[in-house]
Amino acid sequence: MGVIEQIKEIVETNPIVLFMKGDPQFPQCGFSSRAVQALQASGIEFAHVDILSNPDIRSHLPQYSNWPTFPQLFVNGELIGGCDIIIELFEKGELKKIAETTTAKNT
Repeated sequence: MGVIEQIKEIVETNPIVLFMKGDPQFPQCGFSSRAVQALQASGIEFAHVDILSNPDIRSHLPQYSNWPTFPQLFVNGELIGGCDIIIELFEKGELKKIAETTTAKNT
């Protein structure tokens, strides 16, 4: 399986997945940390992929998503965005709504 196919499988088999530097317990950059905090504060359960320990995914994900920076949040197979968008959605209360509709779709 190629790297793009691997990314596609991760995105399609996880209702909510965050591609980040580090993991939720030990984020390795401030942007990943802020994204995790917003998701956790919204009560959202999510899968994660540490791009630092997966250099092939790190190098190919921007091509797959057409988004150059990390972290990257995908919901129901679609790119939501990076840290700034995640924080904006959190502050507007929309992040929790996205998660609630995702949970409803996948139950």
